[in-house]
Amino acid sequence: MISELGAMGWLALVVAFGAIVPIVPTGAAVSGAAALAFHDHPLLIVLTIAAGATGAYVGDLVMYAMCRAGGEQLARRLRWLRDEEHLAAVKERLEKSQIPVLLVSRLLPGGRVPVLLAAAFVGLSWRTFVVANVPACALWSAVYAAIGVVGGSIFPEPWEGVVAAILLVLIISQIVSLISKRRAARQADAEAEAETA
Repeated sequence: MISELGAMGWLALVVAFGAIVPIVPTGAAVSGAAALAFHDHPLLIVLTIAAGATGAYVGDLVMYAMCRAGGEQLARRLRWLRDEEHLAAVKERLEKSQIPVLLVSRLLPGGRVPVLLAAAFVGLSWRTFVVANVPACALWSAVYAAIGVVGGSIFPEPWEGVVAAILLVLIISQIVSLISKRRAARQADAEAEAETA
């Protein structure tokens, strides 16, 4: 049991690091751990969800604090701020409905960082962020753990379930990303047509 708790601690650290340095595939880490947990002991799935949510929460708090303290200049230097037009749209959505935007942002690949930046730049209160981010991180961790459990249940060997879970996360992320890019391109085309008309 101690080795499992150590593994959960490492998972939380990896996810926290990945929340701050967004190149680490944190969803795949949670899914892989859940696939392994499915084969070892079902109770470990709950611990996997808790570890993933804790890591995501701590990482988000650190990133939010950095954005609040360093502002847009720090975000540009760390290359978190890439699309100013998208950020403006996210700021507008946050001003209309803060909690739903924060909840959904973690589930959309590439959606968390722009929302965190926008929340920090519009001065969203710490209290609102801290409270709204708890269910967002828990929901995110549960969704990715469920993907891992599905991958783990399909294959008899734990390593096969881990590979399947990671591949499933990557495929879903790519599909959602492509859909988002196409939607943004259509919107840009429609705005360009409206300006020329």
